[in-house]
Amino acid sequence: MDNQSDSANEAQKNPSFTTWGKIINVFLRTLMSFVGIAILSTGAALLKSSPILGLDPFTAVNIGIAAKLHTSLGVYQLIANLIIFVFVVLLNRKMIGIGTIMNMVLVGFEIQWFSSLYHQLLPGKATALILIANLIIGLLLFTAGSSLYMAPSLGVAPYDAIAPIASSRLHCQYKTARVVQDICFLTAAVLVHGPVGFASIVVAFFAGPLISFWNRTVSTPVLGYINDFSGNPTAKNLAQGVRQVTRSGYKSLSNAYNSTLDFQMHLAGYTNKELATKIQDTQYQMQESQRKYNSYRTEYRMLIAEMVKRDKRGQLPNSNNDSDTNESPKS
Repeated sequence: MDNQSDSANEAQKNPSFTTWGKIINVFLRTLMSFVGIAILSTGAALLKSSPILGLDPFTAVNIGIAAKLHTSLGVYQLIANLIIFVFVVLLNRKMIGIGTIMNMVLVGFEIQWFSSLYHQLLPGKATALILIANLIIGLLLFTAGSSLYMAPSLGVAPYDAIAPIASSRLHCQYKTARVVQDICFLTAAVLVHGPVGFASIVVAFFAGPLISFWNRTVSTPVLGYINDFSGNPTAKNLAQGVRQVTRSGYKSLSNAYNSTLDFQMHLAGYTNKELATKIQDTQYQMQESQRKYNSYRTEYRMLIAEMVKRDKRGQLPNSNNDSDTNESPKS
């Protein structure tokens, strides 16, 4: 989490930023996180449109308990977040930032508001086609929003802080802690009759590759534009950055939509045997993606660990005693 803390303070450490540039950088990264939370909540509202689809484990259990207590999702989720937040403050306050506060306060109420808006626009019973559209678009928006919200490194949601803290305190792998955490909350959601469905499993265990895709195609470029503009905050750079971000975002969404549409158009033409083969192929590709992701993550951690060791021994390539020329990598 030290890398995350360093990244959160990037504007203060970057010598190319003026005081005004630092203020702009923090403001734009906060705005990026805010927009990400809104997109995340919109996706969650689409998934919440039917109990068949399901939601992420934390929101699912909150919806179930809120219904039993006859209170709104926004109010109960805020209370649940506050309880977890207290433990995060006591155990690892470095994980807290403005992004933490925005997430714990806004998400529940925004899901509630977007859900109400959805039912006003589509008051009737959802057809199978609408459910499929809600599932696909909801997952895309949920993971895209998660990427945009987390990329600025302004603090993690209280729920997302549980696994890293447990991993550190119990001396176990983060992945193990996170899987146990999600399984426990999924079980609790089932017990309180929360909306647990296909999307719940996808979000809990397979959202990583999708979030990585959004990181690569949208969030990382947006952060680059923010840092470039903060270093030289002119109207010309602003217009260029907005144009590039818009083009990048449109291209990513268009590619994702076209791929999904093309796949849907071919579904009806598959025979039972071809459909079974396609399912097996897709499962294999999912497993391969997960293995590749785990391999790259392990390699990345080993490289960072080696760099840290060399930094302590003063053996970094092209190193000297000037700390300005030996900045640690930002994640």
